[in-house]
Amino acid sequence: MKYTNILEEEIKNKVAQSYFAKFDCTKILGKIDFAVKLQRPQNAIDFNDEYLLWAEAKQKPTDILVMLTQLVLTIGKARTFDEIMPPQFLGCYDNQKIAFVPYHDIQHIFYQNDFNWNVTPSNHETKEFRQVYEQIQKIIDNDIPWKTYLFDFERDEKDLKKFIRENFIVGKFETTKLKIDKNNFIIIFDKWHKTVKPTIAVNWEIAKKNSIIEGDFYLADLLANENQTISEKLLVLLKSNHYVANRHFNEMGMFSSDKAIFTDNQKAHNLFWAKYERPPQEDYWDYMIDRHDLLVPQDIRERKGSFYTPQKWVELSQKYIADVLGEDWQDEYYIWDCAAGTGNLLAGLANKHNIWASTLDKADVDIMHERIANGANLWDNQVFQFDFLNDEFLPQSKKGKLPDELYSIISNPKKRKKLVIYINPPYAEATSSATIYGKRENKSGVAIIHKTSDRFQPIIGKATNELFAQFLSRIYSDINGCKIGEFSTLKAISGTSFTQFRNFFLAKLQKAFIVPADTFDNVKGQFPIGFKIWDTDQKEKITKIKTDIYDKNNQYIGKKTFYAFEQSKYINDWLNHFIDNTVTAFGILNTRGNDFQNQNYITIEHNNTNIVAHSIKFNITINNLIQCSIYFAIRKCIPATWLNDRDQFLYPNKKWEKDLEFQNDCLAYVLFSNNIQSKCGKNHWIPFNEVEIKSKRKFDSHFMFDFLNGKCVQNGYSNLFEQQENKMWIKREFSPQATAVFDAGRELWKHYHAQLNTNANASLYDIREYFQKRNDKGKMNNASEDKKYTELIGNLRDQLKILAKKIEPKVYEYGFLKL
Repeated sequence: MKYTNILEEEIKNKVAQSYFAKFDCTKILGKIDFAVKLQRPQNAIDFNDEYLLWAEAKQKPTDILVMLTQLVLTIGKARTFDEIMPPQFLGCYDNQKIAFVPYHDIQHIFYQNDFNWNVTPSNHETKEFRQVYEQIQKIIDNDIPWKTYLFDFERDEKDLKKFIRENFIVGKFETTKLKIDKNNFIIIFDKWHKTVKPTIAVNWEIAKKNSIIEGDFYLADLLANENQTISEKLLVLLKSNHYVANRHFNEMGMFSSDKAIFTDNQKAHNLFWAKYERPPQEDYWDYMIDRHDLLVPQDIRERKGSFYTPQKWVELSQKYIADVLGEDWQDEYYIWDCAAGTGNLLAGLANKHNIWASTLDKADVDIMHERIANGANLWDNQVFQFDFLNDEFLPQSKKGKLPDELYSIISNPKKRKKLVIYINPPYAEATSSATIYGKRENKSGVAIIHKTSDRFQPIIGKATNELFAQFLSRIYSDINGCKIGEFSTLKAISGTSFTQFRNFFLAKLQKAFIVPADTFDNVKGQFPIGFKIWDTDQKEKITKIKTDIYDKNNQYIGKKTFYAFEQSKYINDWLNHFIDNTVTAFGILNTRGNDFQNQNYITIEHNNTNIVAHSIKFNITINNLIQCSIYFAIRKCIPATWLNDRDQFLYPNKKWEKDLEFQNDCLAYVLFSNNIQSKCGKNHWIPFNEVEIKSKRKFDSHFMFDFLNGKCVQNGYSNLFEQQENKMWIKREFSPQATAVFDAGRELWKHYHAQLNTNANASLYDIREYFQKRNDKGKMNNASEDKKYTELIGNLRDQLKILAKKIEPKVYEYGFLKL
């Protein structure tokens, strides 16, 4: 062996020095062991990293397939290829040998549906590891002349160096355009989809109904020379400054086509393609056209149901079904997963005679058939391609898509009562948090391109934006009487857009549990996903449901009730009673929604501060300061978690009106939690006077101090109070918890004013900015080098948490939240 009795890191160093000395091997790329890229030329200003190899490394002799499998799981888990152009090769080596495999032969593994990438790559016992291992083994056995890519460090040293010399080609620095090949054409499509696609004047919903997708336009661009598509195999062609599609002979026998132009005079298109060399090498053309199926954006994959259901929740859901239907339910009931993906939800079911699985994507059907060949407990003829939201219920014997036996079950009212629709339907919506928060455009067409949308929109209204609601609606309407076991969010129960759905979907909930959403692959965010078992034969309107709770470790932690607030008023309705446009505002309360998921967007700041999209600005004046303080404290004092994410804040009872201590607690909480900045306007929010915090200069405003101490409004505030300048206020009496907050804040202000070059009118935000400073991107740092400040701000935050805990019971007592 070439490298014996040395550590793995030393092996990496020696391999880099011996074989890749002309390249840069110093880059640490996530958890990838070894990465080789082109050296950055001296004086390069605009240089794009071009990787040639990502590799797994081991200290001792290890099976090549094991190393490659671990590498693929590492890359797939981090989705490294989403951010960085993939290399020409993936590889692996130990102290004896090194192997290479072309990335393009492996890359389809990263795009398979219904796969759990959240496993530990080094755990060789998982079914995911075995699955990828078998896929790589099949690729190597069938497609690659393996002997030319495997080298012994000692025996094949000359051949190895020759291989690297001939295949790790360093491009000329003067060539600024990036080459497109099998490895990177998908990641470039993702960039094209965000940049160029929005500028093409096409109705994408209509185009998709005619079997033309965004990928067709991308291929037209990609396989082009000087903006002229050079392959006639494509459905769409680029013709200089426009596209043509649907080429045909019209009724008069003349050749005709449809034309699509650019909405920006082709500016984005030209800027984008100026970075890339087109067309790619001709050897790649057929591959790129054949792998047209990979050219779909992420939201399309969501519609296909690409969210893997973790095995622990699969097992738990089947236990719950058994609790409801009896331990022999698999023998006594039929089971149909009509959004099966690659069938992972059906794992563990024993009676394959009673199981049917269908999915939109033929590639997923092929994978399930392959799994059956490898021992999966399903029948080939009971796994089939079916678009549940579009295809008709017709048996195969009548040229439909449903197996005849399954059709006979769903067509028979008596048999339907013995049918369980068992699904984790696609989680996609036309509007997500990223759209309503102004981060990207609405996902036009995500949930409206299906027949079920047109059919059920008049019945369930806005709920059709959610694909799972379309699934449930068709099941309830067309297979009524069946049982449903389904994973979805809790929007159907408590969502304000689901009122019409709840009037339509009259089914009895028999049992349910909830788990954290981020335990599901590809699902981001802190909110609950529930598994719910419905009996559509028993009619019952959803008013509330009680669910069991399991944490991410599958531990039972209690129960939670979700309510459908059909006729309820919400906290924003209550706040609207205190709108005041009669006097000048000295602050703005940003409000949004009525639930916890909007907590981070509830802020108090100046009127001219940048406001996030879709927030509603509410003027804070002398007449509504207390009510605004209550609103802010109520929305912020309880931390948002995955459990309460969808809980709704309600219109309160009137008990709060007589509770002055509660009102003052809320005011104290606001004074030390706002985002007021003195640079944005006069700061009327300083709760102290100059003497007690030892300010070197006079404040521009004493309003808040005067207000807290019940003083008359002095001259100089007429712009705030107009005709109310002679009004008297009571002196505010604060609870011990609120007083502790003031004391902690006072020490922080004193420490700030003891510094040099301070601002007399500094707000809490200004003080934080002074000590924490900003990074080179302009974002405030999370910590400060000033130890005294760190201690003081930490104490203030601790006291605020104590005060928040005091306020919390009142939130429920006064009806702002319901237990």
